[in-house]
Amino acid sequence: MKNKKKKIYIIGGAAVLLIIIIAANIFREDDSAIKVEVEDVQRGTVVHKVNASGKIQPIREIKISATTSAWVTKITVKEGDRVQAGQLLITLDEKQHLAATEQAQSSVNSAKASLKQVRAQKKRMESLYKQKLISEQELESITAQHELAVNQLRQAKAALSSREDELSKLKMTAPTNGIVTRINIEVGEMAVGSMFQAATLMTIADLTKLEVDVDVNENDVVSILLGDTTEIEVDAFQDTMFFGVVSEIAHVAETSNFGTQEQVTNFKIKVRMLDVHPKIRPGMSANTNIITDIRKNVLTIPIQSLTVRPEGYDKESGEKKEDGEDEDKKYRSGNEKKKMIELVFVVQDEPEGDQEVKGNKKGPFAIAKPVKVGISSETHYEILNGLNEGEKVVNGSYKAISRDLKHNSLVRLDED
Repeated sequence: MKNKKKKIYIIGGAAVLLIIIIAANIFREDDSAIKVEVEDVQRGTVVHKVNASGKIQPIREIKISATTSAWVTKITVKEGDRVQAGQLLITLDEKQHLAATEQAQSSVNSAKASLKQVRAQKKRMESLYKQKLISEQELESITAQHELAVNQLRQAKAALSSREDELSKLKMTAPTNGIVTRINIEVGEMAVGSMFQAATLMTIADLTKLEVDVDVNENDVVSILLGDTTEIEVDAFQDTMFFGVVSEIAHVAETSNFGTQEQVTNFKIKVRMLDVHPKIRPGMSANTNIITDIRKNVLTIPIQSLTVRPEGYDKESGEKKEDGEDEDKKYRSGNEKKKMIELVFVVQDEPEGDQEVKGNKKGPFAIAKPVKVGISSETHYEILNGLNEGEKVVNGSYKAISRDLKHNSLVRLDED
């Protein structure tokens, strides 16, 4: 009796196990299906931006320098002070220049006295010549002496003017309104002056008008125009977006690491800030997004959906051969290497063409479709042709799009 019950339990357990196995085979998902994420092709706005980083600088910055060397005797301002045009900034020692100016003034006085004497002599000689009491040669001699005295007075006046100009520049004043951003010298130090290599003593800038100097790669600069709107993110103001316009584009490139693999060719571009926060300072780091194009109401796909495959890839089967070799491997050989094309994978219920799927597997399937794209934003591409609104394109995972998916591949959707 016990053996009979035991047999019944064994048979019943085996039947239950068989039912479970059959049900699992019926309802389990196909292991060969590739798990993907999809997104609908839809209309939207694509904004193309060129990203570049740089430093904030004043649009107008003036460096104060001395034209002659002298000791600094007085500095009337400090860094951060606001100054007006004509305001005294720095005074240099005047002793040597005062003496030189007085000497030049004395030379002018002497030249004037000499000219006065020669002019009187010339007047007498002209009177005697009219009376024919002197020769023409004597008249010409006094005339030449008069012209020489006139030129000597002119030279003396020019020297005096130069000395007075040097003396006046020992009191350096602000050429324009602005803020003192830097002072590079102290009272008692020597201000080294020169017309060609003068040291900068002080810097004045207008901090109400700032710009961002950025380097843009040669591949991107061709799409930028003067007046393009720009988004500006200043590192010191994390939660604030500033705006500006492109005000200047360099005509000559700047090349770094020339002749090496790291060689980079950039163009300097200046972006004028429209609204300047009072706490923004020159030298702060900023990141700019220059808006070069906007396309509205166009078909868009996620930027990660676009991939590349050999030309003709969309006509081949995604099924593996009996020996396990992929169909697309033949494109990787040197003899049959083909041009690469851009495409996306579209998910649909049936495979494309007359292909027979092994095991009568049911969809969905990933279909390779060549597309032509336009501009791109940070997240989406503009689709010019190749897709229709509402089609479902694969947008993940990266491994599936870049390597695993093939034309007519069996897929299963990731609902998460």
